[in-house]
Amino acid sequence: MPIDESLTFLPVNIAVLTVSDTRDLSTDRSGQTLQERIEAGGHRCVAREIVKDEADLIEALLRRWIADPAVDCVITTGGTGITGRDVTPEAFKRVLEKEIEGFGELFRMLSYAKIGTSTMQSRALGGVADGTYLFALPGSTGACKDAWDDILKFQLDSRHRPCNLVELMPRLKEHLKAA
Repeated sequence: MPIDESLTFLPVNIAVLTVSDTRDLSTDRSGQTLQERIEAGGHRCVAREIVKDEADLIEALLRRWIADPAVDCVITTGGTGITGRDVTPEAFKRVLEKEIEGFGELFRMLSYAKIGTSTMQSRALGGVADGTYLFALPGSTGACKDAWDDILKFQLDSRHRPCNLVELMPRLKEHLKAA
């Protein structure tokens, strides 16, 4: 995927949320993996938290970060499976204005090459809310690496061609100005 080195890199402010009933910062390998990759990519990890697998808690934190002008993007890890406690997609759907269907489709396509049909258990998704990008990833470290290394690293790089999500950021709130 081409990066146009003649263009200026624009760092993105990214918050990382781990959804887990059992993790804390010392055992949160997936959140740590995301933070390391975000920072290595030249972006800023402006917040990192862990919440329990409870839709109301996830929604409240998403709304707080969406309302914060210092947060451009939220990446969550965990809670995207199909068990009873997996409620991250439900919390996302409470706040999303638009879903980026292609993100989940692309993630599962790439994941299929690595884990086969088990990828159907992932409900990874992306979207936009009040000008903030939101991406929900599975809780495994491998899934976080795959999503960042194969998708988000490029789409959150302002130099990626033929297009990227960063160049759309100034236009994400156009519908609010018209109201």
